[in-house]
Amino acid sequence: MAHVLSPAILREYDIRGTVGRNLGVADAVAIGRSFATRVRAAGGTRVAVGRDGRLSSPELEAALVEGLIASSVDVVRIGIGPTPMLYYAEATLDVDAGVHVTGSHNPRDDNGFKMVLGHRSFYGADVLDLARIAAAGDWSEGAGTVSQADVLDTYVGRLLAGYAGGAYRIGWDCGNGAAGPAVERLVAQLPGEHHLLHTTVDGRFPNHHPDPTEEANLADLQALVREKRLDFGIAFDGDGDRIGAVDGEGRVLWGDQLLCLLLPPVLAELRGATVVADVKSSQFVFDRIAELGGKAVMGATGHSLMKEAMLAHDAPIAGELSGHIFFGAGANGGWYGFDDALYAAVRLIGAVHLSGRSLTALRSAMPALVNTPDLRFPVDPARKFAVIDEVRARLEAAGTPVVAIDGVRVTTLTGWWLLRASNTQDVLTARAEAGNQADLDVLLAQIDAELVASGIARD
Repeated sequence: MAHVLSPAILREYDIRGTVGRNLGVADAVAIGRSFATRVRAAGGTRVAVGRDGRLSSPELEAALVEGLIASSVDVVRIGIGPTPMLYYAEATLDVDAGVHVTGSHNPRDDNGFKMVLGHRSFYGADVLDLARIAAAGDWSEGAGTVSQADVLDTYVGRLLAGYAGGAYRIGWDCGNGAAGPAVERLVAQLPGEHHLLHTTVDGRFPNHHPDPTEEANLADLQALVREKRLDFGIAFDGDGDRIGAVDGEGRVLWGDQLLCLLLPPVLAELRGATVVADVKSSQFVFDRIAELGGKAVMGATGHSLMKEAMLAHDAPIAGELSGHIFFGAGANGGWYGFDDALYAAVRLIGAVHLSGRSLTALRSAMPALVNTPDLRFPVDPARKFAVIDEVRARLEAAGTPVVAIDGVRVTTLTGWWLLRASNTQDVLTARAEAGNQADLDVLLAQIDAELVASGIARD
């Protein structure tokens, strides 16, 4: 029987919605059947399936598996774990694809599906194609099997392979997300002294929301680091593909700053290699890549788009402001090209050790720039991308140089600003950076002027 998926859950990078409103068991079955149909069309027969710790994940995972086997693929269940563990399973087990049931860093009632087919991200037009297949009921038929695989220990062992770090005193905050059990096993094998926070998987997120891109969610980790006088702290989002960190003084290091710290060992080994950083990243990142002898490429925001950019440019490392850090083959032992916050944490420890300095000193040495977080402006979804087109047209007509990789990014003598359409929400997002607050205010005024010219008011 055909099934219509809500267009609201069909995101650029994955499928994500609110359980009970636009996402439920019937949707999960249909998604399973449609994805299995694509897997079969590609010549595949086996799919790895994992899930996070959200309260709705068990029933959605069961429904997904029901749909997959009804359309003639065999399922290998790997259980609860971070999304990178599912990616690892897809890369190393005898399977042709993978699906992780996860709401990532979204609110607790949200959930969704991240998919991989043939070691490549399944996103954009692929996601829309699932909806087309479901609406037509054009599913493959057959009876698949279900088996279990325990990959947690193998995954943690692979995280530690070739570990090149020293012994540090580190705080770890898992936010009651799916990374908790893996982090517990990881730190048990790391040298040094480790203090763990909120490792019990609990989909109610009773301590704080698991999103390290919001500084308020790092308060527990900052307090722990200061109280215990630790060297630094590491935090994860709900499904373990975003990393956050604080130094020994409790200062936050954002994703682009972490990428800068991770670069030296990679570019020392692979001189002249390409590094991809997303369009939201600080100019400091691109300058640092060049300083270290690398080739900087600015990429569109989004974990699926970043992975594709890495492949296109044969980049051994990439990163986003949001804390998605990607390592590819050949980067000091190499990884698999996907975003993995646990692996990024291991590599961060190694990078700090190889620098011969403390993380606090490395953070202090970074330029004192003034920048905004992501600023969000609600917009009619029918106007979202049109507004960006209008802004770009006005700027180009005025002779203003524009980088239009993902929205519009404008560089001035004093800094830069970015305006783009979110691929996951009905908002425009903006970000700006300058050397001081006065210059930043000028950049923000430029953004305001463009928003007003397109009929969008900034609060």
